[in-house]
Amino acid sequence: MNPDVGFQQVTKRFGPVQVLHGVSFAFAPGRVYGVLGENGAGKSTLMKILAGYEPASEGSVEIGGQAVSFRGPRDAEAEGIVMIHQEFNLADDLSIAQNIFLGHELTRHGLLDERAMARRAEAAMRSVGLACDPGRRVRDLIVAEKQLVEIAKALSRNARVLVMDEPTATLTPSETERLFALIAQLRGQGATVLYISHKLDEVERITDEVLVMRDGRLVAHRPTGSVTRQQMASLMVGRELSDLFPPRQPVPEGAQALLKVRDLQVPGWAQDVSFQVRAGEILGFAGLVGAGRTELFEGLLGLRPASCAAVDIAGRPWTRRSPRSASRLGLTYLSEDRKGRGLHLRMGVPENLTLMALERYAQPWLDPAAERAALKQASEAFGIRAAAGVPASALSGGNQQKLALARVLQPQPQVVVLDEPTRGVDVGAKRDIYFLIRRLADEGRAVVIVSSELLELIGLCHRVIVMRQGRMAAELPQDQLTEELLIAHATGTH
Repeated sequence: MNPDVGFQQVTKRFGPVQVLHGVSFAFAPGRVYGVLGENGAGKSTLMKILAGYEPASEGSVEIGGQAVSFRGPRDAEAEGIVMIHQEFNLADDLSIAQNIFLGHELTRHGLLDERAMARRAEAAMRSVGLACDPGRRVRDLIVAEKQLVEIAKALSRNARVLVMDEPTATLTPSETERLFALIAQLRGQGATVLYISHKLDEVERITDEVLVMRDGRLVAHRPTGSVTRQQMASLMVGRELSDLFPPRQPVPEGAQALLKVRDLQVPGWAQDVSFQVRAGEILGFAGLVGAGRTELFEGLLGLRPASCAAVDIAGRPWTRRSPRSASRLGLTYLSEDRKGRGLHLRMGVPENLTLMALERYAQPWLDPAAERAALKQASEAFGIRAAAGVPASALSGGNQQKLALARVLQPQPQVVVLDEPTRGVDVGAKRDIYFLIRRLADEGRAVVIVSSELLELIGLCHRVIVMRQGRMAAELPQDQLTEELLIAHATGTH
């Protein structure tokens, strides 16, 4: 039997830069493939060529042994090839149903059949566990719900080859389990699933084979059961990885509380939350999606309506809360949405880096040489691989995240709040970010991490506060940090 779909000597160049080097591989029906590689390895570019979003510079996509040429994603979808993007490809001002059928609208007597689309959209939503009105605007959904809309949209296309790029990055454990069941169902129906993920435990669990890319080349193709997670990570980075997490230092005796929060209320999201974090301490916030963790800190920063009995930063009361006043007092916040709120994608890399500390680089006129020097220093300190003349949108996910981190640290804050600091980045970049976080604490700063990755919290934090339904369900010291205990408190089964 001919392979269903494959690549034949696919090469891709963006101007003078070659990002794919003669990749050849065929996918068999009814198999799940884990596609691994560091950010910038070429995985997403290769998959975009498969799904019709990018043309190959040389080589071709083949179906049934025959070369095909796609003018766009509609052509690929007509052949049953559908891609779920890591960054959402949704129209915020349209409803869920309208997004699911965008470009594939159902009509009756020459008019849009809204009722039929809503009915079918509801069925697709039900299959992924999304329980809400199909007429609801996408703009009003939380990040996890948007991810489920993307998956429902792809499933409604009757894909025989489904590409999933980091599909569980924002999902709860129960939503992830439902997705895995869907993948098993698709496999049983003879579909091919290409699963791009940096979560090696998921790859180990649900895939049949792993493909590892490095520097635009396919460097390994093996049965999943024949490689350990450690071997997967080493193949991705091309070297043996030492310990993922840095050694944890104790919080200094008598360390000052650099952030104190008392009775913070965020209407509809958080109630009666009080906590403090000391110099040299890393405090984690765990909880399921929708538990109110992100909204809690957005309320604290003045990004959404909130009230609070008292907030102190480094011993000084903070009453008129806003991101600007927070920065002046020494508190900085990195949003979980690096593309929507963390970076200005159309601006250059140096301009992004210095935006939060412009007074240092504009006295009174902007000094481009000083900006370039700052970028050189940040590139060395944070491991950012980027040229000064490119927009932030041209960077890989890991480099974008490092740039966003470097940016919020430009004002030299004493308190650093990081929301999902390693979302969607590869294992090598994760390790770099973990060591950076440890360095911030060692310098005497207070660090708060909001994360859905329990191993991240366990490996980094001195304490973890577990949120459930907008309230603090538990506060666990370092010696009690286990996945089982964190999940039990987050789900209310403890």
